[in-house]
Amino acid sequence: MSQISSQTHAISINPATGEQIGHYAFESAAALDAALTRAAYGFGKWKRKPLQDRSSLLTALAGALRETSEAMATMITQEMGKPITQARGEIEKCAKLCEWYAEHGPAMLDAEATQVEGGKARIEYRPLGSILAVMPWNFPIWQVLRGAVPTLLAGNTYVLKHAPNVMGSAYLLRDAFVRAGFPDGVFEVLNVTPEGVSTAIADPRIAAVTLTGSVRAGMAIGAQAGAALKKCVLELGGSDPFIVLNDADLDEAVHAAVVGRYQNSGQVCAAAKRLIIEQGVVEEFTRKFVEATRQLKMGDPLNADTYIGPMARFDLRDELDQQVRDTLEEGATLLLGGRKVEGAGNYYEPTVLADVTDRMTSFKQELFGPVASIITARDCAHAVALANDSDFGLTATIYTANVALAQQLTSELETGGVFINGYSASDPRVTFGGVKKSGFGRELSHFGVREFCNAQTVWLDRK
Repeated sequence: MSQISSQTHAISINPATGEQIGHYAFESAAALDAALTRAAYGFGKWKRKPLQDRSSLLTALAGALRETSEAMATMITQEMGKPITQARGEIEKCAKLCEWYAEHGPAMLDAEATQVEGGKARIEYRPLGSILAVMPWNFPIWQVLRGAVPTLLAGNTYVLKHAPNVMGSAYLLRDAFVRAGFPDGVFEVLNVTPEGVSTAIADPRIAAVTLTGSVRAGMAIGAQAGAALKKCVLELGGSDPFIVLNDADLDEAVHAAVVGRYQNSGQVCAAAKRLIIEQGVVEEFTRKFVEATRQLKMGDPLNADTYIGPMARFDLRDELDQQVRDTLEEGATLLLGGRKVEGAGNYYEPTVLADVTDRMTSFKQELFGPVASIITARDCAHAVALANDSDFGLTATIYTANVALAQQLTSELETGGVFINGYSASDPRVTFGGVKKSGFGRELSHFGVREFCNAQTVWLDRK
């Protein structure tokens, strides 16, 4: 197995041990063509299936996920290092997503009738076709389903190209769709090279593209989709601000900051990455935050009480370590951690950087790992200015006892979502997405259902 090349295979390495646990040969051009044909043929049937039938299959998918929850959670943990308790939670969250859309989603596709001059009109939502989804490894099931479920409900088919290190999770998810009774071609999994992705984007059988990933990947995929005149949705991560004002409940704020920064070993797009603390409480907040972070248990991700597991990829740990080193050289203070853990596993110590300024690496760049940066703000206006001083704009958090002030500040924050006295999360009842280099387009809520629909205007009796 050690002789398998990443040029010819998607390779899965257990980041807790450094051992190769799976390899999957990249599919040929003929196999790619066959998958696109199945998806296109499946679309022709799927879009005509009664909406209630599509909805019922989502309920069945929720059951299929729960039936194999432990196997899927274990695969996630072994492939990318997510602590097993969090991996189990990911599967349950996905099952609830399916059930929520099964109940509430059909109404989101209702025609919208209106009066127009000289007659009547309505807007009807029609599916576009087969949607190519290029997905990341950090939430191997949730990232896929939060886009796939509303897209499928609308009548589209879904073609998944997953990250190479989590192909085992991708195939288990495909099996769940089969067990739930989804017809052939409705949910396809591709295991292809970047060249294969480019081929798929250019192929007329693909109607649109969605990507969750890096800015660099978003620029490449977005350019290719644009060249093919195809709609795309991009979610490209962020460097989310977590603002704490002087009147905040510090115990609550610290707890939320620790969870918001270190869940999934810090490998979350919408996470508390830049802790912007008003100067009146920055000393007390920092002390409590370091104490709480020090209590987090790092270790074997298959142990139920582990909170910090290994980082998913060794190259990303090296990149994170360099970002930390650069920030320290620029004048930041290291309060905790700051080192790679020796041994075969891909662990990085939970790290806290203080005295970070807007000129430093950890302020300007996204740090995708268990590293928190504490920045001091003079007042709430300065905190908002610091929050907006970023290329990213995914989510933001404000902790304060003055909710009216927080609501006022939300209009000034350049992000897709704002959380008042709560850390960033995603939920099917509200939309999710970003601005600036965090991407464009929206997932979840009714926006997710309609994102890959043709909003077709139908005129009646126009005089």
